[in-house]
Amino acid sequence: MPKHILVGYDGSETARRAYLLALDLAACAGAAVHVVSVMQWENGADTSALMMAGVGEDRLNGLREEVAALQPDPGVPVEVALVHGSPGDALLSYVAQHGVDHIVIGHTERGALARWLVGSTSTDVLAKAHVPVTVVR
Repeated sequence: MPKHILVGYDGSETARRAYLLALDLAACAGAAVHVVSVMQWENGADTSALMMAGVGEDRLNGLREEVAALQPDPGVPVEVALVHGSPGDALLSYVAQHGVDHIVIGHTERGALARWLVGSTSTDVLAKAHVPVTVVR
């Protein structure tokens, strides 16, 4: 049974459903849930400027409020984190650093062109993860 479940969270409807499913899984397993959102930057200079302006802290606080509103009393430990980088790689790095043993992630269907242009985080995670992954549609 998992002890640490990561939810990749981007605020989408499938991410919200993934979070609620992760809470149910965690309650059954006695696990903790790690809600992780990724901020992706175009270049390093922008990252430094925006972080100094407090954008990251504001987004993290907003994320905490949004998650709390979805399930005010989750019944399991919930940690909310904001990480930086390419979404798939950043989520998998968090998995390795925090002993996560299960991933729950939403998948939004896009056309072939959109997948080619921007990729698919769920596909990337499925291809590279070394722990079980549950994809919510």
